[in-house]
Amino acid sequence: MLFSKADAPYLKNNSDIQSLMLKVIYAMIPGTIAMFWFFGWGVLFNLVIAISVCLASETMMLKFRQRPVEPALSDGSALVTACLLALSLPPLAPWWLTTIASLFAIVVAKHLYGGLGLNPFNPAMVGYVVVMISFPREMTYWTPPLGVTDDWLGFFDTLSFVFSGTVPEGQSIDTITMATPIDTLKTQINLEHDIEYIRGHRVYGELFGNVTGVGWEWINGLYLLGGLWLIKQGVVDKRIPLAFLVTLILISNFFAVVDYSSYSSALFHTMSGGTMLAAFFIITDPVTASTTPRGRIIYGAGIAAIAYIIRTWGGYPDGIAFAVLLMNMTVPLLDLYTKPRTYGSPD
Repeated sequence: MLFSKADAPYLKNNSDIQSLMLKVIYAMIPGTIAMFWFFGWGVLFNLVIAISVCLASETMMLKFRQRPVEPALSDGSALVTACLLALSLPPLAPWWLTTIASLFAIVVAKHLYGGLGLNPFNPAMVGYVVVMISFPREMTYWTPPLGVTDDWLGFFDTLSFVFSGTVPEGQSIDTITMATPIDTLKTQINLEHDIEYIRGHRVYGELFGNVTGVGWEWINGLYLLGGLWLIKQGVVDKRIPLAFLVTLILISNFFAVVDYSSYSSALFHTMSGGTMLAAFFIITDPVTASTTPRGRIIYGAGIAAIAYIIRTWGGYPDGIAFAVLLMNMTVPLLDLYTKPRTYGSPD
């Protein structure tokens, strides 16, 4: 039987999947180190909790479904899901929030649909959206980045807050957390302050660096480098991230030119929040993304357009997760109507 490039990816064996997943994890390491450097111990706690819960729930579901455990655990897919989810959550997310997100990612989004290769929605983004909608207050627990604060919470203070909700003596939740640059900009623009005023404000202005938020340039830049390495290694098809980034740049630049006082620049959008993590590590998921060449371009562009709309006019600070899930719904239709003509076919 012959298969066209439009067909779903067929991996020869478990070791091939493991090799791909390991390369994804290697590519994430520089950006993850930067996140830890700027946001502190909470990044590490998120990773430990998410990895532990994802691997435990993967094991539980495999045993429940009477499937072999060792091959599925060793392929690295649950580990990658855990890392992507952990890096998307705020550094001071309570342990139970990370646990709920991880359980939904593995149990509901992955195994209730049949396991690896059969899930229509990106598991990490399902877990993220569930806790974003259910616990919006806890999803704002971002620590001020190093450079805005002299130092972030120490190991034991972070441990105490994450696992018991105890705020260090003499401080409050408002003194140890701070809104992200994207959230700050949106909130202040809605209060009819222009961007120049916001960036120059004695309180809000300290969050912004030369390009975007303090620290976020480094984090996104390192995820960009990791993503380019994945493309070179043949792990990621360049069409999806390229379509995503080009569309995001074009849309954000258009509105910035129309009204620079109310709309952020293209550089701000591409180097803020989880843009580069999404571009190369999340939306390129081979299971839930489109599999045809044209479909991948439309898929990436659609995510960028929806994410920009939510970022700019929506009720949530960053719309990438919602955009990914919405475009996941369109994948069967995209693959159907953008399938390349079969060689030798008259149509």
